[in-house]
Amino acid sequence: MKCRNCNHQLSETDKFCPECGAKVIHNRLTVKNLFAHFSEQFLNWDNKFLQTFIDLIRRPEVVIGLFIQGTRKRYVNVVSYLAIAITFAGFFTFVNQKFYPDTYAKVFEGFQQDEVQAEVMTDFYSFIIEYQTFIFFLMVPLLALMSKLVFLRNKKYNYTEHLVINMYAYSEASLMITFLSFFLQLNSELFATFSILFVPMQVLYFAYVLKRLFGLSFLQIVLKSMLFLLVLLVFYIISIVIVVISLLVFTDFFQKVIEAERAKQAVGYIISSARNWTS
Repeated sequence: MKCRNCNHQLSETDKFCPECGAKVIHNRLTVKNLFAHFSEQFLNWDNKFLQTFIDLIRRPEVVIGLFIQGTRKRYVNVVSYLAIAITFAGFFTFVNQKFYPDTYAKVFEGFQQDEVQAEVMTDFYSFIIEYQTFIFFLMVPLLALMSKLVFLRNKKYNYTEHLVINMYAYSEASLMITFLSFFLQLNSELFATFSILFVPMQVLYFAYVLKRLFGLSFLQIVLKSMLFLLVLLVFYIISIVIVVISLLVFTDFFQKVIEAERAKQAVGYIISSARNWTS
């Protein structure tokens, strides 16, 4: 008998492939063993996913360090963890749009002055939702480049290793915020209040991970965080330019903004004319 994953020759007593480590499956796939596999992977207290999630909070340097050093079986693979984060974020978006579609309306209220602007903001949010997976994959290499620039003089990790660091950190931050959002969306006002903390939470978590990995002092991490935010500002401006170009090319976002401004000017002109006429 051969391993169905790597074709390595197996003995009759092998429960795991000695070559690739995959479990040897003798039985046909059924609902029972499918659920058992799912339960083993995600529902047990000591499963890999839960252990990875907890240890990325408690001791991220161990999870990330072991993966970089070559230990790949103890925790969820970094690519798989990113895929889980993207899937969970997509599931939240589906639930939010299906059952709580007005959640983000409260967030945008402070930027809205009329119905047209509200529609423009809704279109902008829809654009972000539609391309969220692409944004996910785009952010990770950018963050890796930023952290590499911040630690340019420190040769401990190369760019690929910075990529691993940021994939784990970005996925963990996304999972924490998504978990929190699931509960906060039950109250749109509460969601709007706490949503402004999401970005600072991500920045603080990234600073925490880098502090643990590089063994930095409090003063060092403050200085590195300030440098990181400066680099982030540069990339943020570049990202805004890219988003503006994308909106200009792929949507009628700016046309609606222009129409909204014209409508406001027309209303203002009518009111002004009416005041002059009545006076």
